Amino acid sequence: MYTPEHFSENRPEQLHQLIRQYPLGILITHGGDGLDANHLPFELLADQGPCGTLIGHVARANPLWREIGEGLDVLVVFRAEQAYLSPNWYPSKHEQHRQVPTWNYRVVHAHGRLRARDEESFVRGVVARLTRTHEAQAAPDSPWKMTDSSPEYISQMLAAIVGIEIELTRLEGKFKLSQNKDARDIQGAADGLQQQGKLQLAADMRAAKPE
Repeated sequence: MYTPEHFSENRPEQLHQLIRQYPLGILITHGGDGLDANHLPFELLADQGPCGTLIGHVARANPLWREIGEGLDVLVVFRAEQAYLSPNWYPSKHEQHRQVPTWNYRVVHAHGRLRARDEESFVRGVVARLTRTHEAQAAPDSPWKMTDSSPEYISQMLAAIVGIEIELTRLEGKFKLSQNKDARDIQGAADGLQQQGKLQLAADMRAAKPE
């Protein structure tokens, strides 16, 4: 990923936070049929491995897990908020007319080695962790639990998926938040995004603005 220094984000805690907030990753693999991409929710185990470990699952019908073999080098892309920026939002544009459109975003590229985990206990644990994490946000007053369904039904559903685990070896972060602009132009662009309802990206830009 091309990342100019002013957009580079290397702090592990910031990269881990983005993965947790936007856990639907794009798992990119290169196998016998060429490049492939799967869109999967992941749970991050930050304290396992040099850069953390991602766990998740795929459908048993998905050929991906059979192609892994002893392990496969992969890339997982996590993207946070993103938006188009109009030059008209920059105060300097109206004085010098030397601004062009751009796009702001935050992404993390997570590199690691993928392996399949087809043990029932692992798969059950993955589903339990994902469920606890996301039910706490979706239905905090009455979160769904696997025990809400019959053991036979849950066993049937678990048998239809295969667990996956990615030990991360490298994390790359690119937080493109107009850090190459002056403070008033950053503020103007953030105000423009806020008017469009892009509140989180506007807040991130203001936080990255030089003092």
